[in-house]
Amino acid sequence: MSDVVQRGKLVTLTYSITDDAGDVLEQNDLPLSFVYGGDTELIGGIDSALIGRKAGDTVTAVVPPDKGFGEHDPSMTFTDDIANVPPEFRRLGAEVPMQNEAGEQRTFYVTRIADGRLTVDGNHPLAGKTLRVHVRIHEVRDATPEDALTSGIHAVGRMMN
Repeated sequence: MSDVVQRGKLVTLTYSITDDAGDVLEQNDLPLSFVYGGDTELIGGIDSALIGRKAGDTVTAVVPPDKGFGEHDPSMTFTDDIANVPPEFRRLGAEVPMQNEAGEQRTFYVTRIADGRLTVDGNHPLAGKTLRVHVRIHEVRDATPEDALTSGIHAVGRMMN
């Protein structure tokens, strides 16, 4: 049983995330690889649902808000007159960097423009949503030392440098 998902195996998968209505919120058709049991964590404990699975298997897991992107926090939503907002942010989906009194920076998103008012929200766009994560496993094999350096968050770090 060396080809099943377990600690130290390289797992290659694709996934999609849907909401309660079945609408696709995110989809990745390009296979992603990570070393199981390493420092890459999958959303909502999906890792544990993959244990013992093999290439070709599909797994669907329900991820409640507290295991996903958290509950929606109304205190992270602000509305102001559009005249007080710089023109470059006057469009839905615009990313607005904001800083609190402690100097911590966070990205807010323009979520609504109506009646001369603009609303920005600092919650993750998937906060407060119950998600369904659909995973298809494409490959499971022994991880090499090189895999540990080029998969998961290490690969993202290498692409960013």
